Amino acid sequence: MGLWDKLLGEFIDVIEWTDDSPDTLAYRFPTHNKEIQMGSTLVVRESQMAVFVYRGQIADVYEPGSYKLVTANMPIMTTLQHWTHGFNSPFKSEVYYFNTRQFTDRKWGTPNPITLRDPEFGVIRIRAFGSYALRVADPERVMKELSGTEERYSVTQIENQIRAAIITRFTDHIAQSKVAFLDHAANLNEFSEALMPDMGEVLEQFGLKLESFYIQNVSLPPEVEKLLDQRTGMAALGDLDQYTKFQMAQALPMAAAAGGDGGLAGAGMGAGIGMAMGNAMAGALSGGMGQPQQAAPAAAASAPAAQKVMVRCSQCNTLCEEEQRFCHSCGNKMFAD
Repeated sequence: MGLWDKLLGEFIDVIEWTDDSPDTLAYRFPTHNKEIQMGSTLVVRESQMAVFVYRGQIADVYEPGSYKLVTANMPIMTTLQHWTHGFNSPFKSEVYYFNTRQFTDRKWGTPNPITLRDPEFGVIRIRAFGSYALRVADPERVMKELSGTEERYSVTQIENQIRAAIITRFTDHIAQSKVAFLDHAANLNEFSEALMPDMGEVLEQFGLKLESFYIQNVSLPPEVEKLLDQRTGMAALGDLDQYTKFQMAQALPMAAAAGGDGGLAGAGMGAGIGMAMGNAMAGALSGGMGQPQQAAPAAAASAPAAQKVMVRCSQCNTLCEEEQRFCHSCGNKMFAD
């Protein structure tokens, strides 16, 4: 390499940055042991901003565009270095690029369940997760608070602190609202919007802007969800007596199919279900039979009935009359032949 090529290599004619990564927040242009030519070109692409730093002090800030680096385009640098308008010599300066596009789909979530007092369920533990989007709003503040003089600073380096702040404010909001868990789960969009101002303040102190914030899910621990499902299922049943009758009606085709095969178990099941259905139907009919229902107690009073012996089914523990061959609840054979 000749002397002329060596000298040319020490001067910078074009300053530009092509972002080649998905999460770079700030990038330091390589100017080590090099000087910037007066009159060279500075290229700042859309979704970028450039900052010149002279002797550790932030100088000129450039928005998207193409600039010829002369004293007229560098007012702060000209003042700091006491340049005259006819200054044409190379100069030393650090140049930092900041990515101002949106960083979308950043995740947040509760690493451990949050313990809260719920007006319906009492003390509960909940988990939550969601996403947010941010962008650089103030490059100078980002540089002072976050990136400093690092060669490359990524958004992932600040994510842990942002997530911690989000979880803290989310917990405070849930606790202070005193809204039932079920109402939170059904109104995630409204609660996301309500939390936006608080979350925005967190990012603003770092020179960042919160573009969107979403609570995507609020859930209970698996064991609590199981109990909630059982509670919901019982509420859905409504009248247990009607539900029992419905279940027996559903079982009749099964019993008929088993009985058609000639199996003893099928016969027992059919007999048991038949007796249960008979009792249920008799009870239902007796409700609509006015006069015969009143005559039954008189007949019983005139002729006392014999005491019936009751035994428990070995399968379902249901009380049955001793002379029954099959349990009227499950169809189990009561006594061995």
